[in-house]
Amino acid sequence: MEVIFLLIGFSLFVALLFLGLFFWAVKSGQYDDSYTPSMRMLFDEKKTSNKNHQETKNRDV
Repeated sequence: MEVIFLLIGFSLFVALLFLGLFFWAVKSGQYDDSYTPSMRMLFDEKKTSNKNHQETKNRDV
């Protein structure tokens, strides 16, 4: 029975350790994305819908 109390205490310690390391990583900027914003300008814009495309054709005629 004493082993269960020891394992529960140890698992709580490990869980709190991982939670603390996670918050430390977030605070230190580990998950900041500095690559995607620089690549965003290379992507094509979203395609226009067919309705908008047809309206521009009708104006040209």
